[in-house]
Amino acid sequence: MSLKKTSKRGHSTMNELNITPLLDLVFVLLVIFIITTPQLVNNLEINLPSPKPPKTDNKPKPPSRITVSAAGQITLDNELVTVPQLKEKLQVLKAYNPDLGVVLKGSDEVEYQIMVSVMDTLRQLDITKMGLATE
Repeated sequence: MSLKKTSKRGHSTMNELNITPLLDLVFVLLVIFIITTPQLVNNLEINLPSPKPPKTDNKPKPPSRITVSAAGQITLDNELVTVPQLKEKLQVLKAYNPDLGVVLKGSDEVEYQIMVSVMDTLRQLDITKMGLATE
């Protein structure tokens, strides 16, 4: 009868976990993130404000004033005009100043259709800067 000799070294259980490969993996991932993060941030487009406002020699021109009286009379900058004349004069003003602004003031008793025709004339001339004056 033969007895096999066994050693305790071969059948012993591992009491400690070897974490060295895990740390290597963590350091590799950290290096990858450190390298790729600045490339992602550099793709942002930022418009920084300039330290000084741009110098403009052109002072903003005051808006033209259109007034419609209770009797239906239309005045452009204190000059009596009809709707076709208004359109012609505004075309000339718009040629000199493409960014033309207009203030429209109508009387309380004015006929609504006259105001609509004046606003329609402004729309036809593509004058979008329009204000309505009230008392």
